[in-house]
Amino acid sequence: MSLRTYGVAALQSKLAVALLLGWATFAQAEPVEIVALGDSLTAGYGLPREDGFVPQMQAWLRARGHDVTVVNAGVSGDTTAGGLSRVDWSLADSTDGMIVTLGGNDLLRGIDPTNSRANLEGILKVAAARNLPVLLVGLRAPENYGPQFKTSFDAIYPELANQYGTLYFPEFFQGLTEGDRRPEDVRAYMQADGIHPNAEGVMRIVAAMGPSVEALIEQVQD
Repeated sequence: MSLRTYGVAALQSKLAVALLLGWATFAQAEPVEIVALGDSLTAGYGLPREDGFVPQMQAWLRARGHDVTVVNAGVSGDTTAGGLSRVDWSLADSTDGMIVTLGGNDLLRGIDPTNSRANLEGILKVAAARNLPVLLVGLRAPENYGPQFKTSFDAIYPELANQYGTLYFPEFFQGLTEGDRRPEDVRAYMQADGIHPNAEGVMRIVAAMGPSVEALIEQVQD
């Protein structure tokens, strides 16, 4: 090999290494994309856009060093049936994981928990077919629906999470109810309708749920 040929080969080799390193850097720079499939609690009903659940969760995660985009796929008034009907087109090729927060409107309408379970299971089947990690966020039925309804509804989320191997966060409002807070303390974090959290309430919800979303990001990156 002549000196000139060796020099060209060395240059080509260095160029190939530089391209590979550049591609690796580009690949590492790709943000994680999480779709939050839900209802008005996810959509940010009654709040300025930046105070809603999705923008606050994204800001919380980014403040902790996660290169993540959280996509707002919340539709006010949506039931689990509505979520199932649109889950396919809510997910893109770029979607890396999904947060599922549905069931509140099923409760408000007194929908049979058997139907709610079937719809949520359908959503998890779509995620499984796409090999998408999921964080399933639960809700608890109030006592006034009766013990049988409450037992059936409350069991949906942990049982499905176990069946489909998803991550599980027991209660969307956990950040408002944990500790020894009295009912009047919780009301301070709610909007006037008593159903949707205000901006400070969302902040507390995000702080409680955030570590579970970090666990979802870890699953995506594994």
